[in-house]
Amino acid sequence: MPRVALVTYDPRPEPSKDSDLPGLRAALAAAGAEADVVCWDDADADWASYDLAVIRSTWDYSWRAAEFTAWAERCGKLTRLANPASVVRWNTDKRYIGELAAAGVPTVPTRYLAPGDADAPAGLPGDHEYVVKPTSGAGARYAARYTPDQHEAAVRHLARMHAEGLTAMVQPYMRSIDTGGERALQFFGGRLLHASRKRAVLAPGTAFDADKVAHPGLEPWTPTPAELAVAERALAAVPDAPELLYARVDVVDGDDGEPRVMELELVEPNLFLFLHPESVSAVVAAILAAAATA
Repeated sequence: MPRVALVTYDPRPEPSKDSDLPGLRAALAAAGAEADVVCWDDADADWASYDLAVIRSTWDYSWRAAEFTAWAERCGKLTRLANPASVVRWNTDKRYIGELAAAGVPTVPTRYLAPGDADAPAGLPGDHEYVVKPTSGAGARYAARYTPDQHEAAVRHLARMHAEGLTAMVQPYMRSIDTGGERALQFFGGRLLHASRKRAVLAPGTAFDADKVAHPGLEPWTPTPAELAVAERALAAVPDAPELLYARVDVVDGDDGEPRVMELELVEPNLFLFLHPESVSAVVAAILAAAATA
């Protein structure tokens, strides 16, 4: 009987937002595995006792990125960790978007403004709408969109992030999101699992530190051949071509109508199994196969 840890976080006093976790655990048990739900920062967790630790919903990691990556390194030495610690370390810093672009992957144009850069405010666009967000973030945390006449608000946003040691990303606001939404292509076990589409997350005028709905208007989506091709190019550009148990590639359309990578999520993507119950069997089969080769 393989032992699998489904790795999550403790959101107390709030209930867990991972609605997929109970069903996935039950499906693994029904398939003959011993599956435990374990918080990544549980000091009493015996990671060496598991054949496989699958990072599923460690959704506080962006606030504790250094601590989380250190845990991944330790855990990966005690058991097989999916995805591997090297992938976690690379993907928790969204400067990887620049690396994807350098490798020829169509991406949303991105500029990085680090703490200590005295000229950082000059990096904010003055001729188009744009987004400012941190390189370590999830669920639209500390993200906001601005028009050129909101420069002072954007500067205050930038100063707040820099004061907290966060590097900022500045991207043009992709206007197609307001009409065509953002598409998420999910891969599991090296194959396309399913896809979904959501509406725009960042409403005009919403403060960067306001709570946001991370996946508004979520619905199933059939990816186009162009979207699938861009997603596969992004995954092929991950350094050292590691074995990925799971991946999510978020794509949006550029002004030319062609898909571009908005984000490549290799750490803890929501699988949206509640939206795609037919995918549960494929996820379980891939997890069991990975546990068997640990």
